[in-house]
Amino acid sequence: MEEKLTDQEKSRREKLAKLEEHGISPWGQRFDRTDNSKTCKEKAEGKSEEDLEANRIDVKIAGRIMLLRKMGKASFLTLQDKEGKIQVYISVETVGEESYSIFKLTDVGDIVGIKGHLMRTRTGELTVKADEFTFLTKALKPLPEKFHGLTDVEERYRHRYVDLIMNEEAKKVALGRPKIIRAMQKYFDDRGFVEVETSVLSPILGGANARPFITHHNALNKDFYLRIATELPLKKLIVGGLEKVYEFGRLFRNEGMDTRHNPEFTTVELYEAYGDLQSMREICEGVIRYVLANVLHTDNLEYQGKTIDFKDEFRWVEMSELVKEKTGVDFKDDISLEQAKELCEKYKIKVEKHWTSTGYYLNALFEELCEDELIQPTFVYHHPIEVSPLTKKSLDPRFTERFELYINGWEFANAYSELNDPFDQKERFEAQLKAKELGDDEANEMDLNFLDAMNYGLPPTGGIGIGIDRLVMLLLNQPSIREVILFPTMKDEK
Repeated sequence: MEEKLTDQEKSRREKLAKLEEHGISPWGQRFDRTDNSKTCKEKAEGKSEEDLEANRIDVKIAGRIMLLRKMGKASFLTLQDKEGKIQVYISVETVGEESYSIFKLTDVGDIVGIKGHLMRTRTGELTVKADEFTFLTKALKPLPEKFHGLTDVEERYRHRYVDLIMNEEAKKVALGRPKIIRAMQKYFDDRGFVEVETSVLSPILGGANARPFITHHNALNKDFYLRIATELPLKKLIVGGLEKVYEFGRLFRNEGMDTRHNPEFTTVELYEAYGDLQSMREICEGVIRYVLANVLHTDNLEYQGKTIDFKDEFRWVEMSELVKEKTGVDFKDDISLEQAKELCEKYKIKVEKHWTSTGYYLNALFEELCEDELIQPTFVYHHPIEVSPLTKKSLDPRFTERFELYINGWEFANAYSELNDPFDQKERFEAQLKAKELGDDEANEMDLNFLDAMNYGLPPTGGIGIGIDRLVMLLLNQPSIREVILFPTMKDEK
């Protein structure tokens, strides 16, 4: 089928042909820059028009044309690079007739190089006065006039490359995310942790309760899962004596999509031999405060109209206590299965077939009644054993040494005093298999290799996982996970 071009696209292709007639490659070549828009501004800071005339500052920059005002023999353009924008003045007098004739073939969106010196206009605007002009890349499609104002926000995610050109906020997020991750890495490294990488393909479903993606390895003629967690291989490294490890890992869960969920996402999991739940509490609170102080330079946040304060020690509260506040029922008492079921039915919570003990009901009541109200940073601890198959039991064996961190009603972190009793672990895996038989698609499978590792001795260990995408959403005040993932999973275009 013949490609249908708009009038603008036709005009740009005609100019492309004219560039080639002039012997100019429309796709450019290497261009060595000495500066960018930011360094130009830094070099000119505090200098008047007269200062710049008296003490010439030469620069060589490149970028995309975002604004173009052609005025006969002299023109102004605005160049955009990674650091921002800067104005350029170009004329026949400064670059010569041949270069200026090439310049006249440019459009908004084209990429060009400028060698020149800094000046100020009569209005005081910092400008690069071009001495040499180099054409680098022809843009065959015009930029939208107001891309970030489109009513269909999904178009921004589908065409992220255009979003980054047109939307300063999108670029800020794209550059802010790695700064947050680097700060977290430094915090962990400074405390003696070692960053590692483990396999994405796994023969066993384990480390979390979630539906997996399944793929097939042809040479082995065997199905594998894309990992749903990095937990089990990292704990094997603790058995191996690495003692303090962490991994920023891409995970894959075959579940729904919304403003807080994407099928592929990033977590950091960290494990410390000889640690426990309290050492993970200190690390979790510490790393978040460190990022706030060193990346955002604050100790509180404004998130979508809510003020979240990180100055004080995070709240520490039992799950059963929060449910008691809402229902008047204390699950630390001897609650019967029938009482728990009636309570869930009272609050219109769907009861699942595999809920064979009261812990499932406690967890469901917490998720339905309590989660959304935990706006300020809150550690919720003592999760039921039924939903914590890899966690040490607490003194009350119905509960475990586990916490989840909630902020703004969302879960951000999940931490354990790790289960290191191989006999207990085998029983937990067997209970998960029974739950799977009763219809729990998210239950863990029996990982014999992990049990074998535990038989060599897993020291008392603390472990934690932190959701990176949600943390970036919170810290950079973004309403959707799709804003903080450069290329989120999308439905097909209609």
